Amino acid sequence: MLYPTELRAHVGTPRRSLILPRYTARAVGDTETVTRPDARYVLIGATGQLGFDLARTFELPGTLLTPPRSELDILDARRMGETLRALRPTHVLNTAAWNAVDAAEDEPRRAFALNAEAVGTLAEACQALGTTLVHFSTDYVFDGAKGAPYTEDDAPNPLGAYGVSKLAGERLARERCGSALVIRVSGLFGVARSAGKDGTNFVETMLRLAREGRPLRVVADQVLGPSYTLDVARAVWRVIASGHTGLCHVTSGGETSWHDFAHEIFRLEGMTPSLTAVSSDEYGARAKRPPYSVLAHRRLGALGIAEPRAWGVALAAYLAERRALNAPARPGSGRRTSG
Repeated sequence: MLYPTELRAHVGTPRRSLILPRYTARAVGDTETVTRPDARYVLIGATGQLGFDLARTFELPGTLLTPPRSELDILDARRMGETLRALRPTHVLNTAAWNAVDAAEDEPRRAFALNAEAVGTLAEACQALGTTLVHFSTDYVFDGAKGAPYTEDDAPNPLGAYGVSKLAGERLARERCGSALVIRVSGLFGVARSAGKDGTNFVETMLRLAREGRPLRVVADQVLGPSYTLDVARAVWRVIASGHTGLCHVTSGGETSWHDFAHEIFRLEGMTPSLTAVSSDEYGARAKRPPYSVLAHRRLGALGIAEPRAWGVALAAYLAERRALNAPARPGSGRRTSG
């Protein structure tokens, strides 16, 4: 069989597995959207945080296909083109990215290869097939000088190599594919965690360091909109169903600093680690980050799509889900356990 029927993604070392369908077809019935029952959605990066939640929230008419990287690697232009022609997608969702922000300063060529050049090649392939490309970008395309939520119409001005590479990818996607949709997201956390960040995310990093008893220094002068990938994914499918192309911001509602985000994580988990607020200069990260990168949801509003729930409520839901996934299965429950 070319594609196995299921793919397993783990959350840390849980006693229970998450099962991700490789191929899914669901009829949703009558909808007031531009979707079609013969639509074919190819999802690139289905084992990552956002990709996993896009797969498990898919409910549009049509078929979802999640080929593994061994069969669809956007860094391999020839193989990618062959695979897409064989799969005949109406939509391609690309969640693959180099998202190691600090490492991008030392390895900009690798960041640009995946975040920009490969995206341009993918966009060309989609254009040739008459396919809609859905590509994901970041709040780090902005410099933070505005000090208020950024709309899709605001001019980007990235501060570091990562942001520059992502902005280049946005532009190549839209220049080379006439029906491209670029969705900007921010501060993602999800149960599948991030394949590009050593299998972790900010929430998991904070919890791990606190369990290890380490004193924590977290920046308090960078404000963002941290976002639960489950909520982002649900909104993304609604945007796709609307037929919108161009730019769209999709993040959890509200804003907070990284320090206050960490504080809320520990409050919800009943933990009291040593947590100190520091400035960006005091922290001394390799890459410069925007002091304010909250994304406004103007386009969602214009499309009649409600913004995802507030980040604090979403965080509580995420923590509850990860606890449930790590809980031991009850005898006789019939639930699958990992071996």
